[in-house]
Amino acid sequence: MKKHRLLMLPPLQTVAIIFTLLIAVNTFPATAESSSKRVAVATRLNGASIRLDGSLDEDLWEDALYTSGFFQRDPEEGSPSTERTDVAFFYDDQALYVGARLEKSDGNEIIATVSRRDNPGNSEAFIITLDTYHDRRTSYSFAVTATGVRVDYYHASDSEGNRDYSYDPVWEAKVARTEFGWTAEMRIPFSQLRFNDTDSQIWGLNMNRWIPNGNEDTYWVYIPKNETGWASRFGELQGIEAIRASRRVELMPYFASNATVTNDFDEDDPFTDGRELKGRMGGDLKMGVGPNLTFEAAFNPDFGQVEADPAEVNLSAFETFFDEKRPFFIEGSQLLAGNGASYFYSRRIGAAPHGGADGDFINSPDNTTIIGAGKLTGRLSNGLSIGGLGAITSREYANTSTALVEKTGSEIDTLDVRDKVKVEPLTGYGVLRLQQEFGEDHSTAGLSFTGVARDLGESKDLASILNRQAYAGGGDLNVRFRGGEYVLGGAAGFSYIEGDSAAVLRAQRSSRRYFQRPDADHVDVDSSRTSLGGYTYASWFERNGGKHWLWGLGTSGESPGFEINDAGRLRSADDIEGWANLTYRDNKPGKIFRNYSARINTNHGWNFGGVKQNTTASLNLNGTWDNFWSSWAGVWTGFRVKSDALTRGGPLMETLDVWSAWFGTQNSFASNNSWFFNLDYARDELDTWNFNVNGRYGFKPGERWEVSLEPRYSQSIDGRQFITSQGRGAESSRPGATFNRRYIFSWIDRSTLSTQFRLNYSLSPDLSIEVYTEPFASSGRFYDYGELEREGGRLLQTYGREGGTELSIDEDGTRRVTDGGEEFELGNDDFNVLSFRSNAVLRWEWRPGSTFFLVWQQNRAESSDEGSLVGGRDLFDTFNGEGENFFAAKISYWIPIQ
Repeated sequence: MKKHRLLMLPPLQTVAIIFTLLIAVNTFPATAESSSKRVAVATRLNGASIRLDGSLDEDLWEDALYTSGFFQRDPEEGSPSTERTDVAFFYDDQALYVGARLEKSDGNEIIATVSRRDNPGNSEAFIITLDTYHDRRTSYSFAVTATGVRVDYYHASDSEGNRDYSYDPVWEAKVARTEFGWTAEMRIPFSQLRFNDTDSQIWGLNMNRWIPNGNEDTYWVYIPKNETGWASRFGELQGIEAIRASRRVELMPYFASNATVTNDFDEDDPFTDGRELKGRMGGDLKMGVGPNLTFEAAFNPDFGQVEADPAEVNLSAFETFFDEKRPFFIEGSQLLAGNGASYFYSRRIGAAPHGGADGDFINSPDNTTIIGAGKLTGRLSNGLSIGGLGAITSREYANTSTALVEKTGSEIDTLDVRDKVKVEPLTGYGVLRLQQEFGEDHSTAGLSFTGVARDLGESKDLASILNRQAYAGGGDLNVRFRGGEYVLGGAAGFSYIEGDSAAVLRAQRSSRRYFQRPDADHVDVDSSRTSLGGYTYASWFERNGGKHWLWGLGTSGESPGFEINDAGRLRSADDIEGWANLTYRDNKPGKIFRNYSARINTNHGWNFGGVKQNTTASLNLNGTWDNFWSSWAGVWTGFRVKSDALTRGGPLMETLDVWSAWFGTQNSFASNNSWFFNLDYARDELDTWNFNVNGRYGFKPGERWEVSLEPRYSQSIDGRQFITSQGRGAESSRPGATFNRRYIFSWIDRSTLSTQFRLNYSLSPDLSIEVYTEPFASSGRFYDYGELEREGGRLLQTYGREGGTELSIDEDGTRRVTDGGEEFELGNDDFNVLSFRSNAVLRWEWRPGSTFFLVWQQNRAESSDEGSLVGGRDLFDTFNGEGENFFAAKISYWIPIQ
């Protein structure tokens, strides 16, 4: 067994620099906490009641203790708000009530549109943020627009921009227009909050008012742009006494039915007649565990209303990772994620079955059924955050039909032979994340662990492709200094997989590590192995606050055997990276820019054999103009290195010198019509190139309408598209070259055109119709096939022109290559792909927490081997593709038990 020759010098140098800087930072004076912290007081109702209508016309609101005094973050940083905002708080045993009077110099100038929940757009809005644990790190935000649209999100860290919109509490808000502006009332049940079990509550508090007229963004506690922090800088909400956190037991059963209609089926297929009807039921349970933790469970969950993934054509060797869109897995996901490796990628749960089946006709499920899933999340009074998740997915089977011809004498009979093939085993997933906060600057230390276990039984086919068990985890540390201005961090972790030798062999040969590389002296393939282990590490030191200069540097690595893709997300292992960046910024408005920044970056990478894999440098420029438009531009360059991935398991291949540049701009967020565009261009030393342009235009034709169009176009010429590898015969003109195998590449002319179209109509904030469509067209024309000339080189020997080879092309595009006395064929790889995906959803929150959905989805596709460049007409042709229509209805009912 070959040993890993770990390249230690760059990481050790980085660590030495980090600890030198750590000593320096410890000599800095600590930032004194302000002695003039702002305070608001909540008043108990004591038998009085509030009619939630947004008008604030009850006598108690007239006599309430109001707080005011908001200050601008934009456009005049630090100046008092141009419009007065007064806010008061009441509470009873069940809820916190918030009343706000929001004055406008001219009430007719209020900019606001009606939209669905969590989609405020650029509407004028009032936001209250509560640090209910008073831990000065985490907080909950509740917002309402001038048309009554509710928005809520969770801040999992001490950053205003860190927002988890999956937080979906049941609360109420109403608004009313007045002669001086508008008013807002909120009712936030204590059952929807987590807080410490004490007689007297002191919560962190901040409030924000967004006024699109003039791009005015004002805060009750204003935090300068050059400084870091969010909850750590809050004022306080005092006066809440003698309330108790309820057990928060909530049930949400659902009932759903759906129909799938397709015109792309074979009439001889015994498994379908083009129509499929299904009905299902399930539910969610949410229950408080003490005052600080919440347990959530989903039984037979349904995600029929979730938007489809965008279309793509992936010609790389690496998996595409799509965003999670299922509500159960999005909510609270930040409590399951830590620094360092991505140990948990929730799209693994319920993914398409891994196994396949053979037959003339095959009926296989599109996704694995989730039998049940549960989560435990929360934060204890001692600063310990807990996130745990468990899920079980069912066994899945494919039904097959195969025609078997039997001859008896002069008679020929055709038999329909049916079979049932297991394509996915019973699987259990477990995830645990613990994070402890410590110190005055709210530093953190965390632990993560994931586990996957599969009941493979006697299925040799599944045992040859799936690990029986997979475990991974690690620890991370984030030490903050001077209120978060400086951060020192580190992470380390492990992975272990176990299974049949065929499955472990598959892992060794996968694109994540390529142990079979013939010129690698630090790894090799062992076909007898039944387990594989690895480790990862990372360290970083950053300055994130300050007037002008910010910087960061760090290192990371994944050993060759590191493997977390049973539950997590990993693109490649056998990597060591070192990086550094330096930023100059100016947030003081001038004659041209309101703010701007310039950032330089450099990255360097090696594998564990000491081979340089990556050397890049870049410059990024960003700025906000005086009219609140924003622009960005940059250049990037990559230098020649030796890649261990280009030949996909073959020898090293040299990359090309390459550069790229980009530019983009967008208009002001406060504008009623929004737009942006971005273009980038790249070129290498072979004069191959890549051009991309994309943009978005959104407008609001009426108070209740939102329309957006987001087109994308790209075209590229790539001279190093991998095709295949195959053995080299003794009669080749170069016997034994490149380890006696051919590593075949081609040039490719690619083009892609797509447009995402969205249309939203809101009858009210609780009743909306949303339409999403994406026509997609992509093409690829392959030409000038050739093979790697020598190991470690960058040049190709082009068939038919070099090395004495001969090339002929058949009418169907098949290429026939003659090399010495050896002949072989290469198929026609040209393609044109058309796809049309759409999603139309009627969403009605018919009572608080209860929702009704009507869904219509389309998925159409067709392909050919033309290889012609795509154009606008191709997008219209996507409507004619074969495919299916999916119709669904789903109703859920929220039942608060306690």
